[in-house]
Formats: sequence, C-alpha cells, structure tokens
Amino acid sequence: MFIWLASYPKSGNTLVRAMLSSYFFSKDGKFNFELIKNIKQFPHIGIFEKLGINIKDEKEILKNYIKAQESINQKNSIQFLKTHSYLFNINNNPFTDLNNTLGVIYIVRDPRNVVTSYAHHNSISVEDSVERLTHSIEYGGNVDSDHISDRSKVYMGSWSSNYNSWKSFDTIGKYLLIKYEDIILNKEKTLLEILNFIYRLKGINFSVDKKKIENVISSTNFDKMKDLEKKEGFIEAKVNPKTGKKIPFFNLGSKNVWKNNLDLTIKNKIENSFKKEMLEIGYL
Repeated sequence: MFIWLASYPKSGNTLVRAMLSSYFFSKDGKFNFELIKNIKQFPHIGIFEKLGINIKDEKEILKNYIKAQESINQKNSIQFLKTHSYLFNINNNPFTDLNNTLGVIYIVRDPRNVVTSYAHHNSISVEDSVERLTHSIEYGGNVDSDHISDRSKVYMGSWSSNYNSWKSFDTIGKYLLIKYEDIILNKEKTLLEILNFIYRLKGINFSVDKKKIENVISSTNFDKMKDLEKKEGFIEAKVNPKTGKKIPFFNLGSKNVWKNNLDLTIKNKIENSFKKEMLEIGYL
C-alpha cells in the first residue's frame, strides 16, 4: 500500500524524498539523483496510458484514479508516492481510498517562504505567486518540471485547502505532519520520527542503523545537492520560458528567509489569508 508524501509545491517534498530514497533504496544511505526516481509522482500519465485510458479526457482520468493506484499497488512492500494534489473528491471521484493508502506524511512550510521559492521556480512575480497560493489552482501537466507530457492535471487547491484536506487521515492515526523548518533545525530527529511512523504503519519494530542514518543526513545536505545539480542536472528543474535556460531547482533552501525579502503587503496578505492554519502550525 502507499504512503503518500503530500505537500504544496516548494515545501520540502524533494528533501524528504531524498532522505527516504537514500534510506530505503540504497545499501549505504548515500544519496544520488537516481535513487529519487524510486518515488514516483501521482498522477502520472504513464500509469493511465498503460490502463488504456484516454489521457486527453480529464474526466476519464479522474474516474480512474483509484483504478490507477490499484494497478501499481504492491500490498506487501513499502511504496511511496509523491503528490502536490489536495485530497479531493471531485464529482464523486476520490483522490485515493483506504484500500490503497497506508498513511500520509504531509510536509508543510511557512507560506511566507513558499511564496518566493514558488515564484523563482515558476519564473513568475511574487505577486502572481501569492495569487496562486491563495486561490484554488489546477495545473495542466507537470507542475514540477518542463516534462509536461509526464503528468495529467494536478488539482493543488490553495495552500490552506491543500494542507487542511490531508488532515482527515489524522482521525484514523495515519497522518504525520512534518515541518520543513524542523528538518532544517534537526534533520536526524525528524528523519527518525518519519521512519518510526513508517514502521508503525507497517506494524514492524524499527531498529536504527546509525551509520546509514549518518550517511543519509550528510549526503542530503542542501549545498551538496545544489552542487550535484550543477554537475549532473536535475530532471525536476524547470526551464525559464524567456531565456530557455534551466532554473536551478536548489536555489536558497533555508537561506530563503521571508523577513529579509518579502514585501510588507505580500506578507500581510499571506498572514490574513492563512491566519487560522499558520496559528495552528505555529508560524504565527
């Protein structure tokens, strides 16, 4: 069954995937970009194509979300799926169900930092970025890279609706909230919390492989990943439509501090729009 790695874009999902792919899909815990390919994106057009579903018909894709998940569900192994979708039910078509979902790890980041990172990633203004965060958004194709043909429409919702929707798993004990800021503050503690959650869902006792944990922590250092992107490139980096050049995926990381670069008007709009959620999470 699947453990969802869900988040609004630019919230730390890639960092969590890097840590988990290093831990579960390598012998020594040392990260490389090939490992992250073990954690697929959903929705992904290729899954629907294999089922013979008309990928140009969005209604048919929506009707077959569950069928698509059933087709790749390996019940006896740990499987992770990344998504930026909110947990929707559109015209009685649910995003997922409990027959396919073992649990969810939701990664959240202060929206005052998301807004500038999102603007950089998509080559848009911060003003346009805040409009997207505060309104329900649907994206045609891939929201993470220039490989648009890889993915169907992603129903992201707003920053708040995305966050709130996944909390429904908390009522059945299948939800873990991870703050990007906690990963930066204490990566080892946060990683162990994630691993304990995963093994609890699987009903397996967890014993710490200290050396592997150390390698995961070290090899997923932001500066190392940034250098790795410079050397090898990263498939999820987008292309600037004006210059035709790749936009570095790993830009500022924890150095993106809203207090230093966010206009007061934007700051106030975000805080007013998401006051309830930001208070709940501890951002206000």
